Amino acid sequence: MNKIVDVIIPAYNEAGAIAKVVSALPQHLLREIVVVNNNSTDATTAQATEAGATVLQEPRQGYGSACLKGIAYLASKQVVPDIVLFIDADFSDYPEEAGLVLDPILNGSADMVIGSRALGKKERGSMTVPQVFGTWLATTLLKRIYKVRFTDLGPFRAIRFQKLLNLNMQDTTYGWTVEMQLKAAKHRLVCTEVAVNYRRRVGVSKISGTVKGTVLAGYKILYTIFKYM
Repeated sequence: MNKIVDVIIPAYNEAGAIAKVVSALPQHLLREIVVVNNNSTDATTAQATEAGATVLQEPRQGYGSACLKGIAYLASKQVVPDIVLFIDADFSDYPEEAGLVLDPILNGSADMVIGSRALGKKERGSMTVPQVFGTWLATTLLKRIYKVRFTDLGPFRAIRFQKLLNLNMQDTTYGWTVEMQLKAAKHRLVCTEVAVNYRRRVGVSKISGTVKGTVLAGYKILYTIFKYM
């Protein structure tokens, strides 16, 4: 039986990239592409709509807030998805690799899949030194505290929708990805990683592109890891 797969794309001021992401996703694998416009001041909504996505509005700032909005929308549908795929709106991931991320769930070998940039090929300059170090530190702590092995906190990921609902996700900002991974470990989900490639994003990152964003993201990730001990 074919699985229903929907996509959630949080987007904040990504008018220059969002249409590229939507258009490059493998449409034949997906039922609906949901872009959650997170209080953008540019043409993100117009560009996403023109590319064929369903666009939701979430004025509460925060990556997690946008993801939660998308999840609530999918949960309200008459027929909910079997799997939800997450990808960023900045075109740093390769949307055409969605099939690689989905495959372990589609073939029944996993509940959640992380697209790992650490295992794939990264374009020079696509990740900053603080990002690389922060990811290493976070995944090391996850291994020691929660006894789960990950190499990345990559936003390009897929999970069985009902399993995601069972995690009762709460974070509204930068701790979203690590919260999902540590809760997956606590719920004993079968998790795996696949190698994905990564390139320089379109535009300037709202997190790694500023000192303030980098510090706040690092703090929130570490706070989340210790919060659920």
